[in-house]
Amino acid sequence: MAFASIIRLLSLAAIWGASFLFMRLAVPELGPAWLMFGRVLLASLFLALVAIGYRRSLPIRQYAGHFMVLSFFNTALPFLLFAYAAQTLTASLLAVLNATAPLWGAIIGWLFFRQVMTFKVVAGLLLGIAGVAILVGFDPIVADSAALPAIAAAAGAACCYGIATWYTRQARPVPAFINAHGNMWGATLWLLPLLWFIPLTETQPATHTLLSVLALGVLCTGVAYLLYFRLVQDIGATPTLTVTFLIPVFGVMWGHLFLNETIGWHTLAGAGIVIIGTMLVTGFNLNAVRTATALKESQ
Repeated sequence: MAFASIIRLLSLAAIWGASFLFMRLAVPELGPAWLMFGRVLLASLFLALVAIGYRRSLPIRQYAGHFMVLSFFNTALPFLLFAYAAQTLTASLLAVLNATAPLWGAIIGWLFFRQVMTFKVVAGLLLGIAGVAILVGFDPIVADSAALPAIAAAAGAACCYGIATWYTRQARPVPAFINAHGNMWGATLWLLPLLWFIPLTETQPATHTLLSVLALGVLCTGVAYLLYFRLVQDIGATPTLTVTFLIPVFGVMWGHLFLNETIGWHTLAGAGIVIIGTMLVTGFNLNAVRTATALKESQ
């Protein structure tokens, strides 16, 4: 793998891991609905500028229904659920629960799409469940009465990503950038009606709150999508999958450095077990990465 691709991969993991930090900083003042609306609106505008720069149109009429379904399960609902959970849970816990998305995808595939559950997948699921149990069960935050609904919301958000993955597999192919661009505008439309019923928590948000929203929209969504698509183009989908396992590492690190979150033994053990379980479920292995990268570099 080229050095530039390694830098892009680490940057993407660091950016997506930081999204939970920014949510924790901004959600107390803005609330989940306004925070996530600001995020997707800024991301939509950013991607629109990129589309203008590259002269790429957005075929809304052709894919309108697809954008609305995809944006609901892939962006609007999971973003909202994670923002709700961020009012109670630590950034570290949110980052690890986010990494369970492939586990939910495997369960959905088995229940609704007759996907065969191999021994490796079952072992990965059991490890993932055990990792979450360790992470949550020994976390002092569980004593908070709001913790269980927040944990359920974060798990539901990860489940939404699993649903979106299967929907994308079944839907007709759409170019990646068009998917991302239309997805953001669809999510903006889904979240807009909520603003009429949910007032802002603070009428004059602090500067750090506004900067967090800007970072979530432009950096953690708009720029992150561009990095992701560049990586898929340069090294292929399989090596790019490593970002899934790196996000919890950065999420835990940012939470510790900037929010003074404690890294206990249960945090490290739970996160490690979840990552191993996810690797088993996705079929990820180092040989696949080496092979895919070698093929790419030989072209």
